[in-house]
Amino acid sequence: MRVPINTITPDTPSAEVIGWAHEIRDLGGLAFLLIRDRTGIIQVTVPKKKVAPEIAETIRAISRESVVRVTGMVKPEGKAPGGRELIPDAIEIVSLSATPLPLDVAEKVPAELDTRLDNRFLDARRPRVSAIFKIRNAVQHATRNFFFDNGFIEINTSKIVAAATEGGTELFPIAYFEKEAFLNQSPQLYKQMMMAAGFEKVYEIGPIFRAEEHNTTKHLNEATSIDIEVSFTDHIGVMQTLEDLVRDIYQFVDKTCSDAIADLGLDSFAVPEKGFPRLPYSEAIEIASAKCEEDIAYGDDIGTAAERAIGEEMGRMYFIVDWPSSIRPYYAMPYENDPEICKAFDMMHPRMELSSGAQRVHQHDLLVEQIAKKGLNPENFEFYLNPFRFGMPPHAGWGLGAERLVTTMLGLPNVREAVLFPRDRHRVVP
Repeated sequence: MRVPINTITPDTPSAEVIGWAHEIRDLGGLAFLLIRDRTGIIQVTVPKKKVAPEIAETIRAISRESVVRVTGMVKPEGKAPGGRELIPDAIEIVSLSATPLPLDVAEKVPAELDTRLDNRFLDARRPRVSAIFKIRNAVQHATRNFFFDNGFIEINTSKIVAAATEGGTELFPIAYFEKEAFLNQSPQLYKQMMMAAGFEKVYEIGPIFRAEEHNTTKHLNEATSIDIEVSFTDHIGVMQTLEDLVRDIYQFVDKTCSDAIADLGLDSFAVPEKGFPRLPYSEAIEIASAKCEEDIAYGDDIGTAAERAIGEEMGRMYFIVDWPSSIRPYYAMPYENDPEICKAFDMMHPRMELSSGAQRVHQHDLLVEQIAKKGLNPENFEFYLNPFRFGMPPHAGWGLGAERLVTTMLGLPNVREAVLFPRDRHRVVP
C-alpha cells in the first residue's frame, strides 16, 4: 500500500506514502504538508500553480492528524526533514480528523498528564511518547533474549488465585462463580512450585495487581513484573543474574534504539557500571537516619524519603541486603547463625526500588512455621506447601518492575508515562 517514510532518500525517484498530517502551512502560492508515520516525517511541497487544481483543493481540506495518501516525485531539499521533499501527483484524504484536537501532537503546546492519558491513542502519536514504547519493546525483547540464552524456561502462571501470595490484604477480590478469588499479587508461589517440578530456571513477564491506596509518581495498581526463580543457588547467585540482566538491557537499548533515545532528547545514555554495591540494611538505616528529618529505626521499612537519601549517598544502582526477617515475606530464608536476619535483597536505583528478591525457604516445616509467625493460616496455603513435602531443591529468585526500570532508565517524571494504559487508584479507563 505504501513505503515507510524512513526508506525514502533524496535519491528515491518517486514514492507513495500514507501517514498522518503532522503540520500544514499554507503560504498562498506554496503549501507545505508534513506527513508522519512511525518511522519518520517527510515534507510534501505543493506549488499550487504547478499542480492539478484538485490537489490544491484537497490541501485546503486537510485537517491536522488526518490520514492522507500522497503519490509523487521525490527531490533533494536540504532544508526539509531527511534532506528530501515530495512533489505530489495525487493527494487523497483517507480519514479526515475532527477538530479541534484534544492535544497537540506536534508537541508545541504542552498537555497535562491526565489529558494525555485520557487521549492516549493521540498522545502516543507524539514522537517523544512513541519513543518510550519503542524502548520498552526493546527492554522486553532483550529480557527474553537474555533468559533464553541463559537456559531459562518461560512460564505463564494464573492471575486468578484463592489466597494471597505474600500475605496481607492488598488484594483485589473478584466474583468467581461460587468461590472467593483474587487477582494475583505475584507469581511467587507458582514459580517456587516449578522448582519442585524440576524446571530449575524459570522466568515470567506478566501483570501483577496490588490493591494499595497509593497515589504517587512511582506506584501502579496493575504493573508488569519480570520474575525469575532458580534452583540450586542462593540469593548471591540471583543478585548476579539481576545485575547482568539490567546491564544487558541497557546495552541492548543503547545499541538498537538510538533514534528513540534522540527523540526523547536524552543528552546521554549510560550503561550501569559492573559491580553494583551491596549495602547491608543496618548501614542503609544509618545513612537514612543521618540524612532524613523523620525518625527511622532498625526494623522499619524504607520509605520514599529514606530511599531518596540513601540513593543520593550511593549515586548509582545498588543492592540493600541482609534485611530483618520481621519485615520480609515468610518465604525469605533466614541466616542459620542469625534467624533474625534473612537472605533478602532489594535492587535500588537512586530514585526508587526496582526489584526485590531472596533465597527462599525450601524446608517444609520451617516454611509452615514462618507462615504461622506472620499471622497467616498454613491451611490456606496447602496447594503451595504440598510440593515442599516431596523434594524441594534450594532456590532463590526475584521480581523486577518493568515500568520502574523504563522510568528510571529514561528519566521519566512519572511511572504512568511508561505504561500505555495505566491503572491506579483513580484511573480505570481508557
